[in-house]
Amino acid sequence: MRIAICPGSFDPVTKGHVDIIRRASKLFDKVIVVVMVNFNKPDSYFTADERVDLIRKSIKDIENAEVDTSGGLLADYAESKGACAVVKGLRAVTDFEYEFQQALTNKKLNPNLETVFMTTNAENMFLSSSIVKQVCEFGGDIKEFVPEEVCDDIIKRIKERSKQR
Repeated sequence: MRIAICPGSFDPVTKGHVDIIRRASKLFDKVIVVVMVNFNKPDSYFTADERVDLIRKSIKDIENAEVDTSGGLLADYAESKGACAVVKGLRAVTDFEYEFQQALTNKKLNPNLETVFMTTNAENMFLSSSIVKQVCEFGGDIKEFVPEEVCDDIIKRIKERSKQR
């Protein structure tokens, strides 16, 4: 079985994330979407468990995808799951430099792990979790940016968070 890992912080999940997951699910037998807990980013809008829930709701129709969390090294996680690949979405050239560095590090730590870069669809090139949060905080409409199944949950949390500042 060919297993791929789609890692990210997903704070929150966007339509761009779902597009990459959906496309990866057509290339691999199983896709594990992994919410990576980044201890250098303690200021997440959603807890890891909440992000897992948002992703599960967003990809419920993708039968060969599941969602998990990890706070360790991606290379170790992939090895523990028997994954052969990491799938990363690229929006622009600026994404490539960081992702390329990560891919080389993962390859050094786990020589059996390949990284597959998928270019985003044109309509999602500008889209990031940070953009979603910023637009929502200033009262903009994010319905075109996030999955319909979780849009209200995301809006509610971001507005709650904005009031606390």
